[in-house]
Amino acid sequence: MVRQVPNEFPQFYLTAPAACPYLDGQYEKKIFTHLMGEEADQLNNMLTQAGFRRSQGIAYRPACEDCNACVSVRILADNFSPSKNHKRVLKRNADILSKEVPATGTNEQFSLLRTYLDTRHADGGMADMTTLDYAAMVEDTQVNTMLVEYRLPLEPDAFTKQGRLIGLALTDQMEGGLSMVYSFFDPEFKDRSLGTYLILDHIIRTQKRAQPHLYLGYWVDGCQKMSYKARFQPIEALGPEGWQALPPAPKPLAK
Repeated sequence: MVRQVPNEFPQFYLTAPAACPYLDGQYEKKIFTHLMGEEADQLNNMLTQAGFRRSQGIAYRPACEDCNACVSVRILADNFSPSKNHKRVLKRNADILSKEVPATGTNEQFSLLRTYLDTRHADGGMADMTTLDYAAMVEDTQVNTMLVEYRLPLEPDAFTKQGRLIGLALTDQMEGGLSMVYSFFDPEFKDRSLGTYLILDHIIRTQKRAQPHLYLGYWVDGCQKMSYKARFQPIEALGPEGWQALPPAPKPLAK
């Protein structure tokens, strides 16, 4: 298949150094470009395969001078086989109702996001996000994107038309698969392992589309909060020699 490329080469920019959110004592720089116009989708496809991530109307990737710890990773959906733990997570969440909806922000979604941030990332970079910020994150783009809602079954005596929203994923639809731009969930339901479930559900969605890859963003070796990504096998990491297999993560020690 002949791949079309944008007619005009995009302009790239470099950010000023800022504290690294993953490695203590390190500073990060990013290279970025704007995703605008009729060819925004094509450019997003190409740059994602080259290790970039999307945030609203820009695509970026790390460009640190003395560090290359952040590597882009993608699950090989075609060859994915769920582990015993993955099967348990799928069974535990079999009652969840999921639905793909247009990328339009709502108060219900923002309320869930605030609960998630206040509980899990109170000191993170998104801690001060407002309703307008959230709407921009979801809606301010010209690429082919969507939201995937995850709801509990509707209670028999409920006064609403839909079950409780407990998870949401902002997901780009691309030529070679899906890219999970951002996802969050209700931390009240710890026993459901919703973070794992959302990824498993997206692997299934990628398979149903007969597409090969699910992009998960960046992985940092030795960063505990990113170690879960390597538990979805087979998974590839983008390095100097291109996309190559990433070894499985060590199993967590029994408590």
